[in-house]
Amino acid sequence: MVNVAGTFGRTGVHDYILIRASAIVILAYVLYLVGFVTFADITYFAWVDFFSLTLTKIFTLFALIAMLVHAWIGLWQVLSDYVKHTLLRAVLQFVLTSTAFVYVISGFVILWGI
Repeated sequence: MVNVAGTFGRTGVHDYILIRASAIVILAYVLYLVGFVTFADITYFAWVDFFSLTLTKIFTLFALIAMLVHAWIGLWQVLSDYVKHTLLRAVLQFVLTSTAFVYVISGFVILWGI
């Protein structure tokens, strides 16, 4: 078995399960937001109150982490399939994965700053 440093999981099956689980978490979060938007009067104070709830903060963090896992695995798979130049693939993977980490860290800072 070949261990690849660019993958998030240990094996292809593990990556498959992680990407499906992260997609379910992201879908559940989107449905949670759609439910709020559908049944609430959208004002600034409603958004502040909604994102001040501990449940919303934790769910948002789970969604951000799921986005990171999903992006990490998806980027590795797409880049390893379509970008054959090793240095270019490594640079693209580093830049795009770093961007995903910045999104998660920014989301954490913004979320817990409310």
